[in-house]
Amino acid sequence: MSKTRREFLSETSLGLLGVAALGQGQDQAQKPAEPPPGTPPAFGTAPAAGPEVSTATFAEAEKLMQVELTAADLAIAAGSWRSNMAPLYERRTGPHKVGLEPTVAPWSRWDPVLPGQKVRPERDRFVRSKVDAEALPARDEDIAFAPLTQLSRWIEQRKISSERLTHLYLGRLERFNPKLRCVITFTRELALAQAKKADEEIAAGKYRGPLHGIPWGGKDLLDTAGIATTYGAEPFRDRVPTKDATVVKRLHEAGAVLVAKLSLGSLALNDIWFGGQTMNPWLLEEGSSGSSAGPGAATSAGLVAFAIGSETGGSIVGPSMRCGITGLRPTYGRVPRAGAMTLCWSLDKLGPMTRSVEDALLVLQAISGPDSGDISSVPSRLDFDAGASVRGLRVGYFPKWMKEDPATDVDRAALETVKKVGMIPVEVAIPEWPYDSLNVILFAEGAAAFEELTLSGELSQLKVQTPDAWPNIFRQSRFLSAVDFVQADRFRRKVAVEMARVFSEVDLLLVPSLRDEMLTITNFTGHPSLTLRAGFVEVSEARTDWAPDPSRPLPKFSPPRRVPHGVTLIGRLFDEGTMASAGLALERAFGVVGERPAGF
Repeated sequence: MSKTRREFLSETSLGLLGVAALGQGQDQAQKPAEPPPGTPPAFGTAPAAGPEVSTATFAEAEKLMQVELTAADLAIAAGSWRSNMAPLYERRTGPHKVGLEPTVAPWSRWDPVLPGQKVRPERDRFVRSKVDAEALPARDEDIAFAPLTQLSRWIEQRKISSERLTHLYLGRLERFNPKLRCVITFTRELALAQAKKADEEIAAGKYRGPLHGIPWGGKDLLDTAGIATTYGAEPFRDRVPTKDATVVKRLHEAGAVLVAKLSLGSLALNDIWFGGQTMNPWLLEEGSSGSSAGPGAATSAGLVAFAIGSETGGSIVGPSMRCGITGLRPTYGRVPRAGAMTLCWSLDKLGPMTRSVEDALLVLQAISGPDSGDISSVPSRLDFDAGASVRGLRVGYFPKWMKEDPATDVDRAALETVKKVGMIPVEVAIPEWPYDSLNVILFAEGAAAFEELTLSGELSQLKVQTPDAWPNIFRQSRFLSAVDFVQADRFRRKVAVEMARVFSEVDLLLVPSLRDEMLTITNFTGHPSLTLRAGFVEVSEARTDWAPDPSRPLPKFSPPRRVPHGVTLIGRLFDEGTMASAGLALERAFGVVGERPAGF
């Protein structure tokens, strides 16, 4: 029978202080009396584990943790480490290792709704635009760029078949993918079978709704049964799941037609994957931004009717902004993530990327709702009326942010447009806190999600190995403090309380899309966002998601290039309907949604 921890301690040391004071020279012959019956277990009594450590080890570690210990503190920490702390790593170092399957989520989970907080809306309602389908255009490209609201009416009224529309999009994907590198896997066989089935059902009077027969593309972190799902990363190139992700299953049930698995930056970071960099249709000299790079580029170029992207810290907002499309990041918990790659359990969200605001709501309606495979998914309501008045809605904005980068004249003009459509601008403010400190949670959860890849060394296979790429960040994250993780989690709640205060004053927020504080805050609090094209700006240099690298200068342009620019609305928790109504009113007032990237 194995010894208890107290028995081990009695045979190997005189206790915690003895270890520190006497070091390794303890006389093993001296054996204190056995502890009396009923003595409970104690910390610091585990068998010594791991490599020897010294005070010098801790002195160097102090630099990583930014803490300072006295000489006496260092001595006791070093002397007791192998009994106090090193055994805690047994789960991954052995002898009793325990594997953690990708489907195992942390026991604790983030709930964006604070105790006692009232969540809107109080009813389910979805009222589409009442505009009848226009005459079918003669040119295929005009059909391809039509909004989902139009495409669905043409399909419903049988002005175009799903098979024809599917062939149209497949052809465009094959034609333009060499320019954009936005497709990882074509799903032609599945698409044509789904399109044929859709036409048969519609002809038989079994119309499933606005997504029936509509071709779409999924970010390649959504599992597809029998079809490769690669995460854009070299170690997963040959990964073929056996089940569909919940969102994929729901879109299949809605009758949508999957035409392609679209690119993402490796393991959902930025826009470079094992096939290269996905490019911006509006400016082919720069990447499309990430990590929903393929969904952004393909939707913008009219290669799919809509796409599904994901966001952890800006991966829907960024590509939507750069590629001039509409990106809807739902409230955390509204859309289940079962069967989607996990980067960060308490942050990951799946959402639609479309060419107009109402399109995004049509998709959101189909993919919302809880699923047992995602413990963070919850029941929710969606109240949206495309004809609803927005007069009187209070739109919060940050005056200081509107005067400085990254805000532009387009952002400031959008604030004026708020007034023109009858909404009321309201100045708001938040404390100047170190919001980036929240990323301790992102980095720690990400490193945990891909622990095996890190420890096995397979991270070295990823194309990008720069200091700001996941391989280095995941390795560095092994040295983050667990205490700081808990403190970041507490800070997260403090930030959520502050956002609840802000939303007690306004109905929604209008912010510069790439304002770092708000990207960070709202991803951590779980608030929904809607990014939509608001105008155009000129850029004299290509933009990038990566940290500056003097050895690889970005292309410069003279004269400057004209590219789309978007603004972002932030809504109350689960109140995507109000946020979208405001977005729809602004979209109509901006009048820029119809312009297309040249050459597509």
